[in-house]
Amino acid sequence: MIKQFEDNFDRKFYYLRLSLTDVCNFKCTYCLPDGYRQESKRPAFLNIHEIKRIVGAFAASGTSKIRLTGGEPSLRRDFVDIIRCVADQPNIKKIATTTNGYRMQKEVGAWKEAGLTHINVSVDSLNPNMFHQITGENKFHEVMSGIDRAFEVGYEQVKINTVLLKDLNSQELPQFLHWIKTRPIQLRFIELMQTGEMDHMFDKHHKSGVSIRNHLIANGWILKIKSQNDGPAQVFVHPDYMGEIGLIMPYEKDFCQSCNRLRISAKGKLHMCLFGDYGTDLRDLLQHDNQQADLIARISTQLEGKAKGHFLHDGHSGMTPHLASIGG
Repeated sequence: MIKQFEDNFDRKFYYLRLSLTDVCNFKCTYCLPDGYRQESKRPAFLNIHEIKRIVGAFAASGTSKIRLTGGEPSLRRDFVDIIRCVADQPNIKKIATTTNGYRMQKEVGAWKEAGLTHINVSVDSLNPNMFHQITGENKFHEVMSGIDRAFEVGYEQVKINTVLLKDLNSQELPQFLHWIKTRPIQLRFIELMQTGEMDHMFDKHHKSGVSIRNHLIANGWILKIKSQNDGPAQVFVHPDYMGEIGLIMPYEKDFCQSCNRLRISAKGKLHMCLFGDYGTDLRDLLQHDNQQADLIARISTQLEGKAKGHFLHDGHSGMTPHLASIGG
């Protein structure tokens, strides 16, 4: 019988966010505005054998959903092999990725064939000029073509992540709603988070998702019930729309109450929370197949210290200045 990963607040962990790299080729203003800075010594990211062992340990402990994140995960030359490796693990029912979409047009078919079941694409504006301003890359049309290609190869739904930015893209709700009316897209508005290094940007551009939620409810949108391994989004549906709207609001009361996910960094550290201060190194227990029991025991021990919630309201942002390295 599977012993489920669980913390002291009776929260069970069905969902692992696994970062494959902290490298990214975009320069988004809210994440890597100056672009990726490579360390003088080339970072050693988890190899495919280590990834297989970490996923195997989580699968043996009740995890059913793996999200492959970055940085930009598709920059890994072995990305398709990693997808296939994860798909081969027993008990894993969902394999998702979060991507900036720039390689989707050419490669999404291979991702699906390898076993990728769900895709999230970051699209911060439907205006090509604003998209360029926010991401630092003039790739809007390539990303849109990639989304179209995902539907062509058989994905029934694509999730779109949009960081909500006051005075930049916050006025685009009508355009986004029009876009998803006849497309099976779940559009997820994510509140900008205070990272500690970009307080000025937060003060200038943070916008609460509450106003969007109020607008949706007033216009007939209905809250959808979550499934066991869903993420933190509040998802709304409407009978006249093929698409859905999700809201991720980390500053809302009780945001952490339904937490069901853990994080592994690209270099093999376990993070209890995106907003935590430190990670626990697991890499020494990823070298041999016979280490799984010890690996599971170390993770279980760390879960005993998982906090009830984050401290964003107190201005404590934890690891968020390093979003790219822990799969923010």
